Amino acid sequence: MFSIAVAAVVFGVVFLAELPDKTALAGLLLGTRYRASYVFAGVAAAFLIHVVLAVAAGSVLTLLPHRLVQAVVGVLFLAGAAVLLFRKGDGEEEVRKPAGQSFWKVSGAGFTMILVAEFGDLTQIMTANLAARYDDPLSVGVGAVLALWAVAGLGILGGRALMRRVPLKLITRIAACVMIVLAGFSLYEAIAG
Repeated sequence: MFSIAVAAVVFGVVFLAELPDKTALAGLLLGTRYRASYVFAGVAAAFLIHVVLAVAAGSVLTLLPHRLVQAVVGVLFLAGAAVLLFRKGDGEEEVRKPAGQSFWKVSGAGFTMILVAEFGDLTQIMTANLAARYDDPLSVGVGAVLALWAVAGLGILGGRALMRRVPLKLITRIAACVMIVLAGFSLYEAIAG
C-alpha cells in the first residue's frame, strides 16, 4: 500500500542530501551545453536504476531482526550526517562533451555519468536505509526517485540561480540535521524495540 507520508519524508531527506552533491553540478554543466530534455532523460533513467537497486537492498535488510536493522540504519544515518558535515568541498568535475546533439548521444552521456558517479553514493545508501526503516518499498522508491529527478531538473534548468540564493553550506547542514533526527529515531527503536 502506498503511503504519501513515507514518500514525502523520503523525498525531503533525499532531496536535501542530493542537492549539494556533485551530480547536481554535473547536471548543471550538461544542461548549459545541451538540450535540457535530452540531458534529463538520461539522468532520470540512471537515477531510476539506482533507486531500484537501493530499495531492493533495503528490502533485503527487512528480513533481519527488527532491532538489529534499526541499529544498523541508525548508525548509517549518523555516518551519512558525518559525511555531509565533515567532507571537504568537491571541485566541479570536468564533463566530457558528447560529439553531437543527438538525443542518444546527449542522454547517453547523462545516463553514463550519473550511473557511474552515483553508484554507492550517500543518497543511494540513504534510500536503502529508508527502505529498511519503513518496510514500504513502493513509497520509498517513489519518494526517492521524485527527489532525485527534482534535483536533476533544478540542476539542469536552474541550478546556478538556486545556488546563488541558498548557500550550499546551509543546504548541507539541513540535510545532515534531518539525517541525525532519523538516526535518533532508528536508534531509539533499536533500544526500546
